[in-house]
Amino acid sequence: MTTDREQVLESAAALLTRKATATMDEVARAAGISRATLHRLFAGRDTLVRAIEDMSLRRFEEALDAARLDEDEASDALRRLVAEAEPVAGVLAFLITENQLFEAEGMNEGWDRIDDRVSALFRRGQESGEFRIDLTPAWLTDALYGLISSGAWSVQDGRLAAKDFQYMIVELLLGGARRSVKR
Repeated sequence: MTTDREQVLESAAALLTRKATATMDEVARAAGISRATLHRLFAGRDTLVRAIEDMSLRRFEEALDAARLDEDEASDALRRLVAEAEPVAGVLAFLITENQLFEAEGMNEGWDRIDDRVSALFRRGQESGEFRIDLTPAWLTDALYGLISSGAWSVQDGRLAAKDFQYMIVELLLGGARRSVKR
């Protein structure tokens, strides 16, 4: 019987999103495999976390593609992005808190690609006059990641209904990102 590596990563990500301190034994149990099989696939926790990062970044890039960030008004593209990112929100929450990803040399190029694409969306909204110009695109990008992560944790903990995930994130971010017209 062959072990589906992607399924193991999905199970590990689901567990680590809920319990970031889970042991490799717990990860193996969650994935329905032995610890020996887990170690054959991933030499240790760092290797496992890097593999989850790669899978998640690939999926987040797919969400960016599906959101069609260059189409319509920037706020509409942002709404689509949050909707497309929702399935990977929990893993994004885990990755953002996984300090080892940001301390290592040669940080994953995937983060740079994603950051560039999301920042470009905010920059486009600023250039069109839709978003405030006193907040940098980099800050708005980080704020979006934080809101997606917080939304995932709130849904997981039952403080936010899953059906409200997109609305709460977009409305809070846009309410603070929209340029106000002085009267």
